[in-house]
Amino acid sequence: MTVIEDNAVVLFQGDSITDAGRNYSDPNSLGTGYAYLVAAEFGRKYPGKNVKFLNRGISGNRVVDLERRWQADCLDLKPTWVSIYIGINDTWRRYDNNDPTSAEQYYEGYRRLILSTKESLEASILLIEPFVVPVPEDRKTWRVDLDPKIQAVRELAFEFKTPYVPLDGLFAAQSAQTGPAYWAPDGVHPSPAGHALIANAWLNAVRA
Repeated sequence: MTVIEDNAVVLFQGDSITDAGRNYSDPNSLGTGYAYLVAAEFGRKYPGKNVKFLNRGISGNRVVDLERRWQADCLDLKPTWVSIYIGINDTWRRYDNNDPTSAEQYYEGYRRLILSTKESLEASILLIEPFVVPVPEDRKTWRVDLDPKIQAVRELAFEFKTPYVPLDGLFAAQSAQTGPAYWAPDGVHPSPAGHALIANAWLNAVRA
């Protein structure tokens, strides 16, 4: 049986991958990505649990952006589950905007998010690691920046004993069968199949 309780409020937080084109003027909009797919499948499987899903992902966000809006977009919503998926822009901005986030800054900011959530809410937390696949080829050079950040999320999941979604390994495994562009055409943003891969892994992480 799933670990998500009856009448839970599940909040998805993150960047464009979570945002997935949601309507910012509609507080119940889930976008068209993995958050929507999770809500759809979970609702189908557990119609009696009355779980509410919210999405507050914002395209382009980094850890520092989540920190700035955490009160309004997380704590004030009083979720009972908080799903955090952040990190690829912390790497990307180093390469496209010469605005790097060190692994240490990323880890410390991420840890503050978790601590503030635990201090303010009786909420369970789920962590999703960022991923990149080599489409186009220059994405390969991102590994030197992203890999320590993935390791940071793994350390936080271990420290706080959270459910964990190991996306980088999942996308790598699937890409070995089909080529990476099938799952993420630009190496970062998932295709519909890529979003389904994330949703399935998320549901597995909460035993749904």
